[in-house]
Amino acid sequence: MAVAEAQLYAKVSNKLRGRSTSALLEPLLAKGFPAHIAQKALVATGQKTIEDAVKWLHSHCNDPSLDDPIPQEYALYLCPTGRLHGRLQDFWKESKRQCGRNRAHEVFPHITLCDFFTCEDQKVELLYDILKRVGDSFSQSFPPSISLTLHASPSYLGFFVDDSQANILKEFAATFSSEASALADCHVKPSLKQFHLTLAHRFSPHHQKTLEQLAKCINPGEPCQWVAALYSRDMRFVHYQRLRALFQYKPQNIDELMINAGDLIYVEPRQQNEAGEGWVIGTSHRTGCRGFLPENYTEKAHESDTWVRHREYVFDPASRSFTKTGKEPIVRQDGEAHNLTMSRSVTSVLSLQNPALRRGVLVMRHGERVDQVFGKSWLQQCLTADGKYYRADLNFPSSLPRQKDSMKQFECDPPLSCCGIFQSRLIGEALLEQEVTVSCVYSSPALRCVQTAQHVLQGLKLNQKVRIRVEPGLFEWTKWEANRAIPNFMTAAELVEASYDIDTSYRGNFPLSSLVPSESYEDYVSRSSAVIKQIISACPSKGRGVILIVGHGSSLASLTRALTGLPSRDSGAFAQTVRKIPSLGMCFCEEQKEENKWQMVNPPVKTLTHGANAAFNWRNTIMED
Repeated sequence: MAVAEAQLYAKVSNKLRGRSTSALLEPLLAKGFPAHIAQKALVATGQKTIEDAVKWLHSHCNDPSLDDPIPQEYALYLCPTGRLHGRLQDFWKESKRQCGRNRAHEVFPHITLCDFFTCEDQKVELLYDILKRVGDSFSQSFPPSISLTLHASPSYLGFFVDDSQANILKEFAATFSSEASALADCHVKPSLKQFHLTLAHRFSPHHQKTLEQLAKCINPGEPCQWVAALYSRDMRFVHYQRLRALFQYKPQNIDELMINAGDLIYVEPRQQNEAGEGWVIGTSHRTGCRGFLPENYTEKAHESDTWVRHREYVFDPASRSFTKTGKEPIVRQDGEAHNLTMSRSVTSVLSLQNPALRRGVLVMRHGERVDQVFGKSWLQQCLTADGKYYRADLNFPSSLPRQKDSMKQFECDPPLSCCGIFQSRLIGEALLEQEVTVSCVYSSPALRCVQTAQHVLQGLKLNQKVRIRVEPGLFEWTKWEANRAIPNFMTAAELVEASYDIDTSYRGNFPLSSLVPSESYEDYVSRSSAVIKQIISACPSKGRGVILIVGHGSSLASLTRALTGLPSRDSGAFAQTVRKIPSLGMCFCEEQKEENKWQMVNPPVKTLTHGANAAFNWRNTIMED
């Protein structure tokens, strides 16, 4: 057992105090489920219905931790509802679109009353009773409205609660904590910080002005009903990342994880060294099982997406009520608003920031390359005895461009596969459909990048209208070259002869001779920073078009962080990031005219996702006994 897991087990009390079984527990015991497992199922589903608990038990029938005595962690939050909640969700959505995710997006809008604490499964119902009793005792003194004042700093943005009202909230939290500690045998601590509702946290300092503008559009005096709600989370996965499955995946091997679309997956970043490129090791929130799964079948999820909402107390001046089942979610846990109309004030700010008036930079990784599918010995599979190329599989290119040197140079500078060509053209067609105007195109000298740029332009119907500028400075970190040497790239003349639309008048900022094998990480970061600045300065600032840069997985991280003013990550974190970037992965940056700065926003089109298709031999498969 791991040390961390042993420490968790050590915290668990083995003392089970006798108390009558609940109405929900009895039917589960009658079905033959052990008491401790039945109680775990009820807690994991918020003790709402027997059907929910039975469904959870069936899903977790292969969960290796089903008998573990580790309890859940609970927190008490005060959450806004009504029109104020709608305005906050508008802010959440728009701040994510304009400035990317920050720490506040991980959890829904709330004021923390009590920090997370553990409670044994068989005592959770006591927490429900305590919440109702304490809520009733404070229902008359609870403020009919809570005054909120906006506060901003370079790393934090949020509303602070008026002191006189905060004192009432603190007294409510302290009373709940005291009773829960005494009656449910929990160690509950009320929040000691100044009561606040966070809007943004741990964001890049150059996003502060944009976030403040959006926050000022929120009227904190909007009609609102406040709800004190109990939430729980699995304490084993507190420091894990969370992913949401976009598609179903059926395991091909025994160590792979079965996932359905919408499943939530826990991923421990420190365990990912065991996974190959494009794969992650995760634990399913739905089943509790662990295994490998394809990373491009997932997207990032929020921390609170895996939390369970239990009971809540609604502070309503007209009708004091305690909601038990909460069939209609008052707070969306994924941070997204459904069917909410953007407030007029937020819309007015957005109308002043017309993206059509800004330059954009679209950084794209190349499409699928042949050695990615057929391995490093792909060329040997395609050469006849006399050294001529032939198509050994339909995913090999129909032909290879001519080079002055031996075709073996393609081993170090592989071309796109047929699927890679199709992918690239499809991306171009999608950009055309979104009316994206590409004014300049830059490419790494690697053949796969030049080909990607060519076929994206064909999809955009811009081939022969926009020429590709081959920039050696865009080549990937040379330390990752397996043969520890710079590949012998095709020359501009050879590319033109092969019918690629190359700008032969362009002279790169970094000549090929400046690329050195096994360069240091610091040198690569410095090179990337210099080349993106030179590309930006070379393209007219008055133009409204998009600068397309086709490079490598490393380009997405190194170029965009330099452009937006973010510090470079350390080499280990950088390698982990690049490993997750799929073929034709994209990042998009917009120029902020009023600040002469750049910020990362959503790309104009989504990344293409596809599954693997293994080689098929009918004789060995169909005819074998």
